[in-house]
Amino acid sequence: MNPILSLQAVDFLLAWYRTYRRDLPWRHTKDPYRIWISEIMLQQTRVEAVKPYYARFLEACPTVQALAELPEERLMKLWEGLGYYSRARNLQKAARTIVNELDGRMPQSYEGLRALPGIGDYTAGAIASIAFDLRVPAVDGNVLRVLARVSGSTDDIAAQETKQRFRAELAKVIPAEAGDFAQAMIELGATVCVPNGAPKCALCPLASECVAHLQGLTDFVPVRSAKKARRVENRTVLLIRDGNRTALRKRAPKGLLAGLYELPNTEGHLSEAELPDYIRSLGTEPLQIQRLEDAKHIFTHIEWHMIAYAVRVSPDFDGLREDADLLLVPNEELHRDYAIPSAFSAYTKYL
Repeated sequence: MNPILSLQAVDFLLAWYRTYRRDLPWRHTKDPYRIWISEIMLQQTRVEAVKPYYARFLEACPTVQALAELPEERLMKLWEGLGYYSRARNLQKAARTIVNELDGRMPQSYEGLRALPGIGDYTAGAIASIAFDLRVPAVDGNVLRVLARVSGSTDDIAAQETKQRFRAELAKVIPAEAGDFAQAMIELGATVCVPNGAPKCALCPLASECVAHLQGLTDFVPVRSAKKARRVENRTVLLIRDGNRTALRKRAPKGLLAGLYELPNTEGHLSEAELPDYIRSLGTEPLQIQRLEDAKHIFTHIEWHMIAYAVRVSPDFDGLREDADLLLVPNEELHRDYAIPSAFSAYTKYL
């Protein structure tokens, strides 16, 4: 069986990468800690969105020790807006493992990296190859797309067996410059063999041996099984303020948006006529109610359809009912200390 890439194709790819690669901040280091932070942030997040977060995060946590010791609320605030907050929690969990069990040193093997919380096959491969030039594959969605097109495979790239097969085939052709090769494959998928729209085959260093290009199959390859339809949930979001304070709720420690502070909300769409009684059930009397715009937020498996109200309550109000599970936060502390998920971004502009 022929290798998935010829030696000539590997050389072309490396030459292309060294000429055309984007200048990204995490490409100026071989520090496994900094590469790790970038790889976690880049999961399901655009490169341009990550850049400022990466700089701020490393300023606050320049070492794995600093990350291990960071208070959780500060960690969530640094991550605010990036979404998928379990990534940040797993980062800190892994940092504490490194500090407490590995003498503060990141593992220098694929297996050691893979054993850390939040590090899967791709991330372990990326860190191992980029930081240490280990000849291990780093196969993300970009690389899967490139490999499917180059080989002309019509296997489902969402299937675990397809991913494992491509990892095994790619491992056979990784050159000594493993870090550059891993980044070249990712770069090619991100900028040339793109996920949305037609691939830029005229710019591709692998075009001369790409089966999908040569046989006119780029519109049909890669093949991905249909995603399961998201569940739609109706929510009523409340912006409750008493003048100098705003009500927040801390979500449960497990599940969607685990442990984060959110604007109070409830299932279903409450009408303006129903709302006063609901506010009273929280232990306070509404003085003014204003309907805000509707909004939608899409999670991986759930879609929130939200309506919202701004509710003014008495400024001399002593506190909400204990079972309402709400916290009144002084407005000057709100932006400084509390991370509110981007699911509520349509309404945080009113804060």
